[in-house]
Amino acid sequence: MSDVLAPARLGPLTLRNRVLKAATFEGRTPDALVTDELVEFHREVAAGGVAMTTVAYCAVAPGGRTDAQQIWMRPEAVPGLRRLTDAVHAEGAAVSAQLGHAGPVANARSNRAPALAPSRMFNPLGMRFTKVPDALAIAEVVEAHARAARLARESGFDAVEVHLGHNYLASAFLSPLLNRRRDDYGGALVNRARVARELVRAVRDAAGDDMAVTAKLTMEDGVRGGFSIEESLRVARWLQDDGAVDAIELTAGSSLLNPMAIFRGDAPRRNFARALPIPVRWGFQLVGGKFLREYPYRPAYLLDKARRFRAELTMPLILLGGITDLAGAEQARTEGFDFVAMGRALLREPDLVRRWQSDRATPSLCTHCNECVPTIYSKTRCVLRTS
Repeated sequence: MSDVLAPARLGPLTLRNRVLKAATFEGRTPDALVTDELVEFHREVAAGGVAMTTVAYCAVAPGGRTDAQQIWMRPEAVPGLRRLTDAVHAEGAAVSAQLGHAGPVANARSNRAPALAPSRMFNPLGMRFTKVPDALAIAEVVEAHARAARLARESGFDAVEVHLGHNYLASAFLSPLLNRRRDDYGGALVNRARVARELVRAVRDAAGDDMAVTAKLTMEDGVRGGFSIEESLRVARWLQDDGAVDAIELTAGSSLLNPMAIFRGDAPRRNFARALPIPVRWGFQLVGGKFLREYPYRPAYLLDKARRFRAELTMPLILLGGITDLAGAEQARTEGFDFVAMGRALLREPDLVRRWQSDRATPSLCTHCNECVPTIYSKTRCVLRTS
């Protein structure tokens, strides 16, 4: 059996292989609570052979959602989340909850709460300016992460993933472009990284020693004047030295300013515009070409940047981006990455890992058209999938 398909350790967990379902917002929680469709979404992926599936996006507060239909972690959500975790466990897989606060990417209008950002800026989804949190408000966000981790534990999750990427709140604090503060949370990188480190520590303390804790960290946000790979390497070393996370999942891009740096491949501008609510759609029609830039797709497209992290860190790392076949996953293992995370390929074929187990040469049918991206506003899915 390939090492990729053999059991592996992630912190306190023993997983059945090294393939993780990356967090991709499912669009199946119209009342901000678990539905049968959300349970089936993750049950199907678990039955398809992944080691662990990740529920996204579990906001730590109602104002931390990119849309009011997203789950936010509260006692009312626990029974449905427990039903979901039980369904995944019945298929032999583990399940993680992605915890975070969307910050400047939050939809202030639909959330009926101000979007937070380290410095004042215009919130495009809510069509209003952000609120700048003081030290007390930051402490409340940190406690909200701890509370969400405790609820995840109560709901039966095996792991939690702390979202430190994509210019969501923690990532916005990391960015010198978005963080222009002059207090203890701004200026030098060690100050800009305080929020991220405090969130991770609070989550670890709340989760306990028998849950795995991972962090999703942007290697660079792809924005001029933004968070650079050199700064990200320093933050990753601090996270390693702090000892609060069991692995780091390496990502790239900015949901706020440059989302296609995350995905690569075709930029579905027309359908993305159609999916947006008015008046956001009007703004997108003016700047969509700059917002949804087009990056050529290639297999393992984040590997070059991720190699720098593998060379400088000793802790487990999760490679994301363009892993679509067993050969690509095995290359990641050869280069020292402990796990691989997959998103679009599993939307296309939830049973892809099972098929690798019977035929190592099985290719992915994903065409990287990215037409799945606009479906996050209806029900995230591969538009090419027929069953």
